[in-house]
Amino acid sequence: MKINVQPNTQGKPPFAQVVIIMLILCAASIVGFVFHALQLPEANIAIVYLLAVLFASLRVPGYGYGFFTSVLSAFAFNFLFTEPYFTFTAHAPSYIITFIIMTITAFATGSLASHAKMSERSAQESEAETKALYTLTNRLSGASGMHEIASIAADAISNAICKNAVCLCFDETGTPEEAHGESRLDTAFCDWPIYGSEAILGIIRLPLENAQHLSKAQIHLLSVMIENIALAMDRFRSAQQRIKLREETQQERYRSNLLRSISHDLRTPLAGILGTTEMLFDMTDRQDSRYALIEGIDRDAAWLFSLVENVLSLTRLQDDALSIRKQPEVAEEVLSGAVGHISRRYPQYDIEAHAPEELLLIPMDAKLINQVLINLLDNAIKHTQPPGEISVTVTRDTASRQAVFSIRDNGSGIAEADLPHVFQMFYTANGGRSDSQSGIGLGLAICDSIVKAHGGAVTARNRTDAQGAEFIFTLPLEEE
Repeated sequence: MKINVQPNTQGKPPFAQVVIIMLILCAASIVGFVFHALQLPEANIAIVYLLAVLFASLRVPGYGYGFFTSVLSAFAFNFLFTEPYFTFTAHAPSYIITFIIMTITAFATGSLASHAKMSERSAQESEAETKALYTLTNRLSGASGMHEIASIAADAISNAICKNAVCLCFDETGTPEEAHGESRLDTAFCDWPIYGSEAILGIIRLPLENAQHLSKAQIHLLSVMIENIALAMDRFRSAQQRIKLREETQQERYRSNLLRSISHDLRTPLAGILGTTEMLFDMTDRQDSRYALIEGIDRDAAWLFSLVENVLSLTRLQDDALSIRKQPEVAEEVLSGAVGHISRRYPQYDIEAHAPEELLLIPMDAKLINQVLINLLDNAIKHTQPPGEISVTVTRDTASRQAVFSIRDNGSGIAEADLPHVFQMFYTANGGRSDSQSGIGLGLAICDSIVKAHGGAVTARNRTDAQGAEFIFTLPLEEE
């Protein structure tokens, strides 16, 4: 937290300023007595006081002090060197005019001197600020890390504004790291946060006893320096994030290429195994003990083939290479194709399919939607004991102009804790990754991606009329 500091901008206390002015006027009065003793004209004495006002304005900047010196010098001249002496009255009218002119002249002279002094000081402050900022920016441009930036910042602020300045940089989690700079642990301090584009990047810590006496110019310089430090830290943090993102993207690309290569290499032998098992089924009697072995081979090969297809779909989704080729398809034909594929793999299950009596055409990529239906039916079978009650239904929602697909089972249902996560990549019901036939958490995630690519949505819930789960996805009936 930044502590508000009330700076002392006058440099010296007011009493000391008044003492300086009085000493200067006393010196001018002494010179005036010398001139008076030498019987020099009073105009020479008046000029001495004007010079005193000018000198005092240079020594004590400020319009208030200049005005005070002007008035005081005019009254001193009237009191000491105007007849009658040592009074504030004047017999001759010319003395009154001289007093007025001297007062105006002294005030104008003092004002000009004060303005010149303040302009000089402002120029010096601007020069010092420009030099400090140039040095800081030049050093920050060559910094190679957050800690080096913090060290440069502490050193620059200590040299230009306040000694013993400290800079703490934060990590990406917002935790303060190593402090850079010299400080005493028993010293009170105030903090100036370094704000980045998204979070606080660090803190500039100043000793409280020094921070309380900062001038407005120093506070302004500190604010500008902190802005430059924040830009340098933010730039370095952004560069780190870009490098990290580039590395993660490269790793993801390598992984996708590896998965795609392996999956393509597996498809050919798996297709051969499935074709061979079909021939073995025709050549083997059901009563033969080897028939069960063939069924096991066919079931495992079909599961592996489905897994390979899902992996290939995953790599295409990650590479944004999944192209959607929509054509009007008959909903009943799509359902029958998916149900027929699943029934051949799981003949012990009785799967019901329901479609509207009227012709229902849906713009879709039939191959991808068929994969969605197969994945959802396969998921229902995994959680339902045979023969089970599994149904797939498609209806027309006239109000929303959508086709609604529903896959229902009477299995174990979905745990409430799993419902929000069932469509996440690699999420399984037991919360971990699995390489068994229970699944590896790709099927539902791919279904979600395919349906969304079609402009629809997919949801999961537990049935309210009976035990089991229900998956519903929608597809728009009109091409956008």
